[in-house]
Amino acid sequence: MTVSDADVARLAAHVHKAQLDAQAIPKLTNEHPDLSVEDGYRVQVALQRRYLEAGHRLVGWKAGLTSQAKMRQMGVSEPSVGFLTDRMAVPEGTVVETSTMVHPRVECEVAFVLGADLPAKGCTVEDVLAATAYVVPAIEIIDSRYEAFKFDLPSVIADNSSSARFVVGGNPTRLETVDRTTLGLAMVKNGELLTTGASAAVMGDPAAAVALTANLVGRLGQQLRRGMIILSGGITAAFPVAPGDHVSARFQSLGVVDVRFA
Repeated sequence: MTVSDADVARLAAHVHKAQLDAQAIPKLTNEHPDLSVEDGYRVQVALQRRYLEAGHRLVGWKAGLTSQAKMRQMGVSEPSVGFLTDRMAVPEGTVVETSTMVHPRVECEVAFVLGADLPAKGCTVEDVLAATAYVVPAIEIIDSRYEAFKFDLPSVIADNSSSARFVVGGNPTRLETVDRTTLGLAMVKNGELLTTGASAAVMGDPAAAVALTANLVGRLGQQLRRGMIILSGGITAAFPVAPGDHVSARFQSLGVVDVRFA
């Protein structure tokens, strides 16, 4: 622990304002070079408290930076987690205003919907398989509030792991019918193929990313609960979007999810 409780509260307010105003700020380690990963999570917890006090409802969590592609892209070395609220959820077919974000980017993910609570400590892939009600395809819209989309691990954790919006679609699918390691997808933007990928890119198995999320969230004194949506992490690198863009994620056996931007 390298920053005081007062500094944590001040940094959470600073990040919160940047998110609400869609204004870029310097990464937090510019001011606090000794900011640790633990400190980053302290800021994130304080940020979550601010959202809940403003009337948001906690509906799930996300695993961030779970693929080698994303870690290389962002220059970090380990995954992170962030919280999801009801007001971050975007109904499929809704037009998302890019003006409400600083650096909007999209990535395709497998979303797990829990039918039972997960352990807050020592969670395993087997626990995730037993607790998952179904999976659906998802597009996460991430947004770093840091200047030039440049950050380090403590700073991005404090920024709620770049959480912004998410949209889920397709038909709910029983997890046991899905090949978790070879599930393929294609990301299409404005009718043109952007990239393809397979679910093994997410820690070899997206269920492993959900187990990791459960254990990291447990360290924050919280728990993945029945009914929550868990985004297991981007299968490919994230791609920027702009007004007029239409992005579609086409998952083998899970279906299609799409979103438009203005």
